Amino acid sequence: MISASNDLAARFSTFQKEAFRLETLDDYSNSGNPAAFRAFLAGETKPADYNADWLETVRKATESGKRMVRVHVLSRPLTPYLRYELSWGYQTNMTAGEEFHILDTTDRPNPLEGVPDFWLFDGREPVVLNYDENGAFSGPTFVPASGALPTGEESEYATYRSVALAMSVPFTEWWGKHGAA
Repeated sequence: MISASNDLAARFSTFQKEAFRLETLDDYSNSGNPAAFRAFLAGETKPADYNADWLETVRKATESGKRMVRVHVLSRPLTPYLRYELSWGYQTNMTAGEEFHILDTTDRPNPLEGVPDFWLFDGREPVVLNYDENGAFSGPTFVPASGALPTGEESEYATYRSVALAMSVPFTEWWGKHGAA
């Protein structure tokens, strides 16, 4: 039997065109790489092998013509974790071809209020990412496909993807304006 986390990992090698991620939290420090976050906070240099496994996953996908895209919904001022994620994580992952966008809600309402973090594979396979009250990842929820939709209609998660991309700006543009702020 394949565990849910292994099934999620497998999707990164089986999707055909695009893996889209919506990020909505200001702090994932209890989920990812806490040692790297502590090193960032201590002012240490980013290790040369930082995110190496993820970079390999992204590189394999993008070199075969697939897209890996993220939109992070956030507001300023940035939390210490977001400063880490954007400066170490996003900047590193871009070298392998991952695309990033920022939906900044500092001066406007959040158009995706209440929408959970999720991955959407090929526009039709949503996987909600669950976090506990401390921001620790508690596992994925595989959302059943909604069946055949009439031509031109999108699933709920595909609609969230469309809104997120339409209302966000490319990360490099946003970082150029707000990264030092």
